[in-house]
Amino acid sequence: MPYFLQSSSLVVCEVDESLKEKLKKFRFRKETNNAAILMKIDMEKQLVILEEEYESCKFIVYSYKYVHADGRVSYPLCFIFSSPMGCKPEQQMMYAGSKNRLVQAAELTKVFETRNADDLTEEWLKNQLAFFR
Repeated sequence: MPYFLQSSSLVVCEVDESLKEKLKKFRFRKETNNAAILMKIDMEKQLVILEEEYESCKFIVYSYKYVHADGRVSYPLCFIFSSPMGCKPEQQMMYAGSKNRLVQAAELTKVFETRNADDLTEEWLKNQLAFFR
């Protein structure tokens, strides 16, 4: 079975099985600190894998300690897709095409995207999460 599905020129990558397990454990973690998993696409295998080095496009799953206005605390699991303007077009297409499969594999509902890595601040994330109160 191939690692990817190809529809015309759009390549949709599969999610590595070990990454799926890591995401499942991350989803049910007991720690209360902020934490993140960075993912990337292995261009040769056309497979979404755990990030081991910095690249331009990124997939991030972030567990954020969110304190609501009424004092309640929740730990939303956020999926952030960062695709800066300078990315190569084929890389942008592969990441964009694989995003939904990864979101489904990780069972995430809070999905955000940015084209500017400088936007990735706590204030930006709080603004994004404001819609989920």
